[in-house]
Amino acid sequence: MRQIIDASGLELNDKVVALKRVTKTVKGGRNMRFTALVVVGDGNGHVGAGLGKAKEIPDAIRKGKEDAMKHLVSVAMDDNNSISHDFIGNYGSSSVLLKRAPGGTGVIAGGPARIVCDLAGIKNIRTKSLGSNNKQNVVLATIAGLSQVKSPEEIAAKRGKDAATIRA
Repeated sequence: MRQIIDASGLELNDKVVALKRVTKTVKGGRNMRFTALVVVGDGNGHVGAGLGKAKEIPDAIRKGKEDAMKHLVSVAMDDNNSISHDFIGNYGSSSVLLKRAPGGTGVIAGGPARIVCDLAGIKNIRTKSLGSNNKQNVVLATIAGLSQVKSPEEIAAKRGKDAATIRA
């Protein structure tokens, strides 16, 4: 994990989730390229994922980081560093069930979903990957789910009520 500073001043950590070698057969032989799936986050409610493709591994990782920084989303967290309600995130044929957890639970998640939750700064959550287990789709489904989780204040403002009545 490396630390980078975004243009908006956020200190972002990055993690490579998947690195694949892809080939294309052409008249003269095979063209080798690399694809890197990179997740970046500040550990304080911001996370993003990006895909980079290049002829060399470092270039693919760099491009993936740049793409991830362009696609940052914010995550609404509660006092326990968990999400405020359960949600299912979908992307393609992958679904990720995100369940709220009390303090002391830790991050109960598999592979790609764990990386996203760690970089977002979530300390207590339970997840279950449903459907396809393609790493790219699981990462994007997790981010989609986390970005759609609403805080009690947002829900209260939308309904025209007090946040204390929503929490109860």
